[in-house]
Amino acid sequence: MKFFLLLGLFFVVVWLFRGGRRRGERGAPPQPPAAPSDDAQSSSESIVACMHCGLHLPQGEAVSGDAGWFCGDAHRLAHDSNKPR
Repeated sequence: MKFFLLLGLFFVVVWLFRGGRRRGERGAPPQPPAAPSDDAQSSSESIVACMHCGLHLPQGEAVSGDAGWFCGDAHRLAHDSNKPR
């Protein structure tokens, strides 16, 4: 019985300690964001959808056509051949 009482007291102390730390973190001023790295800058590239199949991909990997962006030359040519003239 004494063991369970001490174990319960231990958990209460830990719970109070962790709760006090969390309250202190909430009142702390927010830290400024870190400077973006090269990877973060490249990931901010816009996403475009293929006009033929609807696949979403980064604009740097897409192929430009008269109608818009395509995922490859095959879809660009297929889309252009399906257009009524």
